[in-house]
Amino acid sequence: MSFLRRQILTAALTANAIRPLPGFRISFPVFFPAWLTTELAPHLLAATVTDTAVHVARSRGRRRSVAGLALAGASTVGLAYLVDQARRVRETAEQALVDSIGVDYVEQLDREPGPGDHAIPWRSLVNPFRMRNEAVRVERDIAYAPEHGRRGMLDIYRPAHGDLSGAPVLLQVHGGGWTIGKKEEQGIPLMQHLAAKGWVCVAINYRLSPRHAFPAHVIDVKRAIAWIRENIESYGGDPSYIAITGGSAGGHLAALAAVSANDPAYQPGFEHVDTSVQVAVPHYGVYDFAGSTGLRTAELMRDTFLGPRVLQKSWTESPEEFEAASPLLRVSPEAPDFFVLHGAQDSLVPVEQARLFVAELRKASQRSVVYAELPGAQHAFDVFPSIRSAHIVRAIDRYLHWHRATWFAARSGVEQAAAETAETAETA
Repeated sequence: MSFLRRQILTAALTANAIRPLPGFRISFPVFFPAWLTTELAPHLLAATVTDTAVHVARSRGRRRSVAGLALAGASTVGLAYLVDQARRVRETAEQALVDSIGVDYVEQLDREPGPGDHAIPWRSLVNPFRMRNEAVRVERDIAYAPEHGRRGMLDIYRPAHGDLSGAPVLLQVHGGGWTIGKKEEQGIPLMQHLAAKGWVCVAINYRLSPRHAFPAHVIDVKRAIAWIRENIESYGGDPSYIAITGGSAGGHLAALAAVSANDPAYQPGFEHVDTSVQVAVPHYGVYDFAGSTGLRTAELMRDTFLGPRVLQKSWTESPEEFEAASPLLRVSPEAPDFFVLHGAQDSLVPVEQARLFVAELRKASQRSVVYAELPGAQHAFDVFPSIRSAHIVRAIDRYLHWHRATWFAARSGVEQAAAETAETAETA
């Protein structure tokens, strides 16, 4: 491929990343190259600069491609803009935390974040697809729903050294449009980061469509919560404190599980088990299965994909099942704390769904609701290490440690008050 053609391709990728083409029908072909370009912008920038320098060096005394050089210059500017957008996510996420839980939230952390906590980890970004952490050990393929084979298995991430006891637990639910995906493919940067800091992280498989119609997916998520309640203590985890997270379809399932705690319709055969979670951190989730927001993209997703492929029913026949599957319609004062993240440039699930879901949470919930809308971010921005995902992982870390500290303090206060009341009653 000639230098000019390479620069035409790079310029097209950069333009699509900065301003993705709109339209539901072309959303996936637009998303995939835009996602890789935005998260790998530093790598593409370095490649473009190197390619241009080599072309100039080799063309001494010969005719240079003026058009190619012009396109390379434009791409360099555009890619530098994308890198700066990713870098500024740190300020966006931190401002979201401060706005929702107060500027003094860091006082509840084990230690205040230092410069190293905000620096870009360039070394780990050189090869972002090599996701290993020697400080973390993984126990794979533990059955939580053995009757479902591999779809009923989970992995556990823990610190590689030392004994754990009473560690907070994170449940990771993978995405993939309810039809594909595996527990080993998503959420790895966040789980490795938290496990290295003393958390127990659980990543699950679950049944997929079209072989299994919804609500099999969320039933399995709740089965996993039930398994954690019963078994996680033997892995060093605290069964009374569960955070849940996931992206895309996993974001939908994490949010739905969080707002439908103990719903017997989603707990066949284990209705008595407490499936509540203490906090949810959904990424770029689908919150409107029913198209109740009136968003055209939500209605198209419902009628062309969710109905025929996932629920395997039509909206006109079973509107109540679509509504029950919509986290946005199940928000109540009992909803747990939420940290919702969504990319402003998301081509697959437009950001308006997240905005409306957060608005409902803030209207009804009695808990903290943090919302970070990430400039320049596409769908799946956290799948592998990047500038953006590094800042997001550390923002989630700060939020979850704040939440754990405040939750533990509140529980200790309740227990102390109960003990004092019992002591007073005995004295009387």
